[in-house]
Amino acid sequence: MVRKFPRSSEAYIISKQLIRCGTSNGANVEEAIAGFTKNDFTYKMNIALKECLETSYWLRLIKDTNIINSNDADKLLNECDEIRKILTSIVITSQENISKKP
Repeated sequence: MVRKFPRSSEAYIISKQLIRCGTSNGANVEEAIAGFTKNDFTYKMNIALKECLETSYWLRLIKDTNIINSNDADKLLNECDEIRKILTSIVITSQENISKKP
């Protein structure tokens, strides 16, 4: 998607931010899966969630500034929102499981 960005310095900066936080989601989920403890798992999933929220921010900015087609941005925003819902559910369930620990 970032290949569709215009060749301006502003679009370049935003594309770098989007790539950084967008790819960080998956990396943090992978780290969570390899977590040593439930707390470690929850912490890393929380980071993935925060990166997902940042990704959503950059996508909304891209849409609002018409850097890419609004339909393309809407599709990505919908996917990002679905990922956010999944990560939120995982974090909430994980925190509940930790608090139930005897």
